[in-house]
Amino acid sequence: MFKISSTKALPVVLIALLLSPLAPVAAQEKTGMNRAVLLEKELQLPSPNIDAKVIRVTFPFGFKTPWHTHEGPGPRYVVKGQLKVVEGGKENTYAAGDVFWETGALMSVENVGDAEAELIIFELAPVK
Repeated sequence: MFKISSTKALPVVLIALLLSPLAPVAAQEKTGMNRAVLLEKELQLPSPNIDAKVIRVTFPFGFKTPWHTHEGPGPRYVVKGQLKVVEGGKENTYAAGDVFWETGALMSVENVGDAEAELIIFELAPVK
């Protein structure tokens, strides 16, 4: 019986994987990749030290937040549903796939869709 020690087998397995037909398939899949800038904003940060957060928020059907602020501005991405955002005296409605910029000013968000809504918040706040 042929026996290879586990320390000697690892390089052999890695080489076999690299030479296998899987490598061309992976490269072919990458050719269909699309890249789209959803939001671009020039920004002057209030501090060289920023606490960057990614926050997922779900809004039950019909839910409306009280007036509030966030620690910092940043882009917001609507994953699903429909949200009405009132900020800075302006009212906008965003749906799944929309990206918008929140300034960090006093605001309110309401789920105006017919099901649960989900929002991803990218927050750029000064370090405390």
